[in-house]
This record gives sequence, C-alpha cells and structure tokens, in this order.
Amino acid sequence: MRIRERLESGFPAFSFEFFPPKTPDGDLRLWETLTELRGLQPAFVSVTYGAGGSTRAKTVDLTRRIKAELTTEAMAHLTCVGTTSAEIGALLDSLAEANIHNVLLLRGDPPKGSGRFERTPGGFGYASELVEFVKARGQFCVGAACYPEGHLEASSKYEDLHNLRRKVEAGVDFLITQVFFDNRHYFDFVDRCRSVGINVPIIPGIMPITNVDQIRRFTEMCGATIPPPLMEELEKRRQQPERVHELGVAHATIQCLGLLQGGAPGVHFYTLNKSTASREILTAMRMSARL
Repeated sequence: MRIRERLESGFPAFSFEFFPPKTPDGDLRLWETLTELRGLQPAFVSVTYGAGGSTRAKTVDLTRRIKAELTTEAMAHLTCVGTTSAEIGALLDSLAEANIHNVLLLRGDPPKGSGRFERTPGGFGYASELVEFVKARGQFCVGAACYPEGHLEASSKYEDLHNLRRKVEAGVDFLITQVFFDNRHYFDFVDRCRSVGINVPIIPGIMPITNVDQIRRFTEMCGATIPPPLMEELEKRRQQPERVHELGVAHATIQCLGLLQGGAPGVHFYTLNKSTASREILTAMRMSARL
C-alpha cells in the first residue's frame, strides 16, 4: 500500500525508522527489534540512507527483506549525496522489482569532514530536484522531510517554508517532521504550512529520550530544542539511566496523545534501532486511548 493512501484512511498511522547496522551482530539485533515491533502492526517502517550514500545497497536490501519476510510496508530513504541520476534510477528499479513503492527523498548531509553539501556531477543539488525526478517515473509514493523549528541552513523560517513549498509542489505526497519536544512547534508549523498552500499530510516525528548525552548531541546536530523544564529534570536523573528512560517515555507518550488529539495523522518514531521505548509508548497510548 502507498503510504498516502494509508494516511487518508482516517486511522492513526504509527511507523518506525531504522538504520542499516554496520556489523553482523547489529544485523541480528535489528532483526530481533523488527520482529518485536511487527506485533504492533505498524503502518510502515523506514530505512535510512547513510551519510554520503554509505549504506546505499544495505538500505535497499533491508527494505526489500522487511517487505518480503515480515510482510510489513517498508519505505527506503534516498538522498542526493554522492549519487548520480543514473544511479538513483537503478536504485528505483531495484525497489520497484521488490514491490517497494514508498520512498523518502532527502537532500542528505555531506560526508563528515567535507564541511558543506556539494552537488555530485550528474546528480541533484536539492531534494526538490530529486522529488521531481522520482515522480516522473510515476510509480512511487514520495515522502520528504520538514523542520518545525526551521532547517539549520535556512536564513529564516520564511525561507525554509518557501523551500518546503517548492519541494511539495515538485510532487511530495506526505511529510515527516524532524524531532521536536514541544507540540506547539508542530501545530504552529502545520498552521504555517496550510497558510501557504502546503496541504499534504504532515506526520510528526518523535524520538523518545533514553540517554541525556545522546539527546544533547542529537539536538545540537539537527537544531531541535528541548524545553528547559524537561532538560532540568533529565539532568537530575543523568546518573540514573532507568529514571531517564522512564521520564523520556512518559514525555513522549504525552506528546503523542496530544498530537493525535490535535489532528496529527499518526506518529513516526525515531527508534535508533531499539524497540523498548517505542513499544512502551505505543502500548500505553493504545491502552489509554483505545487506538
């Protein structure tokens, strides 16, 4: 099923994001996680594409395996980094042959140490160009990223919204947000999108906080902010991992319930290849709201 159709069903769509592991042990652990989460009947799972296209083949292989062996809808990430249009075309052919019809298209981050993004000769410089290329093939449901608190490279939220509208007009079917920890960011962002004619479904992306140092590094890298009161409580628990996990799950559960009550079409969980927190959140949500 194409994800856009699932989002239009009227039922909340819960989904999970994973990245291809770098070791055989990581592969085994990820498959255990995927098997555990299968019981939650996700609307889809997505598989990321490493910096510089470093996991290109593994992304396609893992997406194919999820769809074939777990019979779970799967979506592959594709980026502009280090890839020509011919290579993207070949990847799309491989996905289509595996009955994969959903892709998340991103400009992508430059490889570590390179400083800034550079267009690959024969490739794409912007996600909007990649979207247009993929949509011209006519068989893929296309998702793209958006940033409630603004993209780090944008000079203003106005510029970021203008760039997003251009990307959506190129053929985006739905959007998934960068992480945020205050629902006001999401609802304000959706209002701004609707005011400029961006009317596709916007799925909120949620990352349960389970490690204080890890979430600090992540938010510094992506530009998301953590509400000071939440950060203060996390710092109090820094030396007690179980209590950090407990608070992170509780906060994310409250976030998710509020998002759905406010009209969000579902929730996309950034799992970091772990299942415990996401399972706890979704289980609690379903018990409290009978989802």
